[in-house]
Amino acid sequence: MAEPISARRVFTGSFVRVDLEEWPGLRPWEVVRLHHAAGVLPLLPDDRVLLVEQFRPAVRQVLTEIPAGILDVDGEDALTAAGRELFEETGYRHNAIEFIGGYFSSAGSLDQYVHLFRARVRAQPEGQVEEGITLTTVPLDRMVTAAKGGRVRDAMTALALLLADERPPLA
Repeated sequence: MAEPISARRVFTGSFVRVDLEEWPGLRPWEVVRLHHAAGVLPLLPDDRVLLVEQFRPAVRQVLTEIPAGILDVDGEDALTAAGRELFEETGYRHNAIEFIGGYFSSAGSLDQYVHLFRARVRAQPEGQVEEGITLTTVPLDRMVTAAKGGRVRDAMTALALLLADERPPLA
């Protein structure tokens, strides 16, 4: 694996760090260090997608997304984090869950890798919806069509829908 000639920390926040790195042949490069993340596309027994609506300060709007979060629990793997985030955000638990893919969220400046899963969830929630979140359900085929048409504004959600559409039904 390639390593920079030098690196120094220029910012540390509560969940983000920024390093200034020097590489041969490049100008100094700012690298944003974030926890890796996991997102899960939850499917109800009737094939509706369970989505969360929440305000996102960075874009100053409410977005409709799949449940997701960062891997910030020591020793927790992406699969466990996906199930935890699903329950924390929606109150739903899964009966089945599988890895469907992943991606670097913005490899030009971020080191974050996002693991994507799809899950078959139980018909009824067992917990509470996280504060600040509103749940919505939409038929899977309608959401896939929206993603293919470029009408899903959250990239993680769009990619999860497109990847799930290429797989056999989840039991």
